[in-house]
Amino acid sequence: MRPSWKSACGVLLLGWVCLACAVMAAQSHDADVAIVVHPDTPVSNLTLADVRKVFLGERQYWNANLPVVLLIRAPVARERDVVLKTIYQMSESQFKQYWIAKIFRAEAATAPKVVYSNDMANELVTAIPGAIAFIDVREVRPGTKVMRVDGHLPREPGYPLR
Repeated sequence: MRPSWKSACGVLLLGWVCLACAVMAAQSHDADVAIVVHPDTPVSNLTLADVRKVFLGERQYWNANLPVVLLIRAPVARERDVVLKTIYQMSESQFKQYWIAKIFRAEAATAPKVVYSNDMANELVTAIPGAIAFIDVREVRPGTKVMRVDGHLPREPGYPLR
């Protein structure tokens, strides 16, 4: 029995869908992770070491009147994986243990607030003075301030968060 033209079209369509998914997956791994802050944050450039201090909770204020509010993507987000590897230099379990110990020693009042999407991170960063988050650079919205890291913006050569 010969395959019908409908089944041949279905196989061809499935092939195109698989190709499109593979291209999108490859592109998503190439996207930089932008560090975004509330527009009124008085800092626009940090070294990678300074970004690390902020996300580790070692720097808790932008200035005397403006506390840092850490927003962290939920586990399994690609952006979280990049930040855990590049900024925190920790595994997921080390990250959780780090914040439990920091709170237990009263070095921080709370762990970073978890955000479940780039949209949620964008909204909270623009709404909360002192907020800082990391998102896929392709999803940065107008109204957020993108931080330079080591003098580089996302998509520029030398930008460290890939």
